[in-house]
Amino acid sequence: MQTSEKQIDEHTLVLRLTQGDEEAFCELYAAYKNRLLYFAMRFLKSREFAEDIFQDAFTLIWQGRKFIDPNASFSSYLYTIVRNRILNQLRDMEHQAHLKEQILAHAVDYSNETSEKILANDLHQLISDALQQLTTRQREIFRMSREEQMSHREIAEALGISIYTVQEHISSSLQVLRTYLKKHAALSADFILLLICLNY
Repeated sequence: MQTSEKQIDEHTLVLRLTQGDEEAFCELYAAYKNRLLYFAMRFLKSREFAEDIFQDAFTLIWQGRKFIDPNASFSSYLYTIVRNRILNQLRDMEHQAHLKEQILAHAVDYSNETSEKILANDLHQLISDALQQLTTRQREIFRMSREEQMSHREIAEALGISIYTVQEHISSSLQVLRTYLKKHAALSADFILLLICLNY
């Protein structure tokens, strides 16, 4: 297919996407997956982080589909979203390392194994309590994504639901967890949420 034909085909898919066409969404998702994963992994050096960023980007695409301009460059729009999320992830990773240093620096004894176990147990309990705030379906999908390392497509196929339904469940789960942690955690809610996503 010539470049101009590809552009016409993509324009049609984007136009269908803005009208809520799930099949068009899935075609765009598949068309950009490998390219964007490679792009993200060049900076993050992590397949898991790259997958999360790609899936979060397409969650945003679906949620904001009505506001996408089908006459503008969809590729540029998508790469801008992914680029911004890569920058945010890099900042979060740097912040996480700094927070871990602060936690250890404020422990009763930096080298005291008991203190570290107490801290770990407290965090695990807080994380466990936070996960209980999710609905049964949210916990199931979140577990499949974070613990079993299943992609959104694999989860969708296993549960017989659409990819964007999986993405919306994970997005809403993260919002519920962040709200709970901000209310109950002495540490940064985003830091603890990152620990959850890294299977702390």
